[in-house]
Amino acid sequence: MIAVALAVAAVPEARAQANNAYNFSIPAKSRLAALADFTAATGIQVVHQGAGAIGGTSQVVSGRYPADTALRTILAGSGLNYRFTGPRTVAIEAPGAGGGAVAGGGIALDTISVTGAGQGIGRDGVSEINITSVDIERRNATDLKGVFRGEPSVIVGSSLPMSQKLYVQGIEETNLAVSIDGSRQNNKVFHHNATTMIDPSLLKAVRVDAGVAPADAGPGALGGAIAYVTKDARDFLPNDGFGGSIKSTFNFNGNTSTNNLTSYTRQGGFEALGSFTYAKGSEFKAGNGQEVLGTATNFLSGLGKIAYQSLEGHRFSLSHEQMRDDALRPFRANAVQIIGGRPTPLVRPYTLDRQNTVFTYTNESPDGWWDPKFVLGYNRSKVAVDQYTGATLNTYSYTSQGISDSLNGKLENKFAFSIGDVIAGIDFYRDRAEYTDVSYRTMEKADNVGAYAQARLRPWERTKLSFGVRGDHQDFKGVNGFRSSDQGFSGNASGEYELTSFLTAKAGYSHVWAGVPLAENYVQNPAWVYGVGPKSVTSDNATAGLVAHYGDFRFEGGVFRTKIYDARVPLWAANQALRAFDVQTQGFHVGGTYNWGDGFARVRFARTDAEVDGKPADTYLGQYLTAPIGDILTFQLAHTVVPWNLTFGGDVEIVFDYDKLLNPVTGIGKLEGYEVLNAFVEHRPFALPSLLLRGEVRNLFNRNYAARGTYGLEYGTGVVRPLYEPGRSFLVSAKLDF
Repeated sequence: MIAVALAVAAVPEARAQANNAYNFSIPAKSRLAALADFTAATGIQVVHQGAGAIGGTSQVVSGRYPADTALRTILAGSGLNYRFTGPRTVAIEAPGAGGGAVAGGGIALDTISVTGAGQGIGRDGVSEINITSVDIERRNATDLKGVFRGEPSVIVGSSLPMSQKLYVQGIEETNLAVSIDGSRQNNKVFHHNATTMIDPSLLKAVRVDAGVAPADAGPGALGGAIAYVTKDARDFLPNDGFGGSIKSTFNFNGNTSTNNLTSYTRQGGFEALGSFTYAKGSEFKAGNGQEVLGTATNFLSGLGKIAYQSLEGHRFSLSHEQMRDDALRPFRANAVQIIGGRPTPLVRPYTLDRQNTVFTYTNESPDGWWDPKFVLGYNRSKVAVDQYTGATLNTYSYTSQGISDSLNGKLENKFAFSIGDVIAGIDFYRDRAEYTDVSYRTMEKADNVGAYAQARLRPWERTKLSFGVRGDHQDFKGVNGFRSSDQGFSGNASGEYELTSFLTAKAGYSHVWAGVPLAENYVQNPAWVYGVGPKSVTSDNATAGLVAHYGDFRFEGGVFRTKIYDARVPLWAANQALRAFDVQTQGFHVGGTYNWGDGFARVRFARTDAEVDGKPADTYLGQYLTAPIGDILTFQLAHTVVPWNLTFGGDVEIVFDYDKLLNPVTGIGKLEGYEVLNAFVEHRPFALPSLLLRGEVRNLFNRNYAARGTYGLEYGTGVVRPLYEPGRSFLVSAKLDF
């Protein structure tokens, strides 16, 4: 599934190879929906240059045609023109607009869910969330919380990027199939740390399959899947040449400076891209005016990519992405302090290193049924933590290390039919989780081989179907030489049906077999007794919803439920290697969007209830499984004043009180709600349109709060001092393209 980003944009002198032919099966429908189907078939994003509403009904486009022929047919009679601005972008403009749009443009008007696009970001799904590069730029994201801001179905807990936990419809991300550039991630190192920390400035797009995920999303998609895709040189250069950008952001709350340098080139069939980010700053202040301990910034990340594409369309690419977070953090990095128990220093050094290397082969000019893709990836995450001895644990003793890595790959082929396509392939992973210190070393391993097939079809004019199956065989090895093997099948089915010209119904179901998950590195114990061995984890997901289009309005709503069985969460004690829980999350989401020529307004609401073994979830097990979330309402607004090259907007997040945790025996208590307002303004000087200036304020009303999903919220400040979010923060940014 591909998101069609309606946005103001301009890429100087950009041209695309519009004569590439694609298979189209687009019935007569609203032009906006037809353009969504165009993107699904081609992977070409459609952007709107402030030409007014895209209305009316398009003609039928059925058969194999060049992209520009299909566009001419869709826009025939609308009075609108189109202009290719890049290899995978086309601008819709009013007559006479030509190349005079606002350079570099500014705002995403909305994302339109599109089905049937095949591989990569955007395939199919009934509860998908697509974050485009325009979304990331508009939100000026500096961490995962910023990437998903305004998406109430995706919650990111903690104010500290290196300890942020991400939840999709309540399910913690280690229970999802997570990939970066197609490479499976194995990042469950230490429950006090983030699972997947990534630099948003490197991202091109993010796709989330919430709940029901297709078979080709990879193994282990218990609660869905997340696919991160990083930038390519061809995203910036439609033809041979050289370019780049310099961006600097300064946050006055903590005096944090974040700087990015990106450069790229294309020559002949060769491409190269390099991107480097460095961030440095002090501890920030919460809404109560107090500095939040251990929140200083010391971050470094980089991305390098090289690629070659032959005249026949054979494309080979190699990418390496790496990040490092190295600073003093709270003794337990996901909470400022746990009061009581053994005395500890308030802060200690943490070092988090993560790297991801991926080789990919694709055929950009497939012939008939031969449309292969090969991916081979390796990723590694390491956490190093200082350990202390003495009566008050104040004497440095040694540094412990947890290392998780994954060697993985897949070989698949897409078979194109007149009514859709089928992707079939095989994949594998070899995951390891290792802990070392001065006294012992432990390791668990898992090897998995899978085979899968996923069909995405449009068998009838108003119907879309997607269904798939995969089988996996896993060999598991424990810390003391214990071995076991198991195998299982996973299946999914989903569909859409156009009830009327403006109303579409969606529904989907999946059953997932995920094998045995590896234990977190820092709880592994060489004295563990596995007995008959841990059980394989399985899940069932169901979702259903409606989507309505009426002119420039879009309305949507849906319900969901995820059940995970035998989710493994071991403890260090010798008899706790097999500890497991049953997890359930359920709820609903509703929303609406109104687009106008130069802006959009959007509102979304999501309710998420979570249980573990039939009891309300808490944030302790939330570090592994699910967390108390409740009701969340978001608003987003953005508008471009075209004559002034000025864009302004903002977003509001309202999180309601959550009292389902009240328990006088355990002391688990109510979660307080909060409201946060963020606003921004951007301007491109007419004399220098390659320069983008931005000012923004986050948490305008200076609320003192800890984000939902943060560890320790329900225990009270007398037990746990949680990581509060930054108070009112002023940021200024400047970005220069060259």
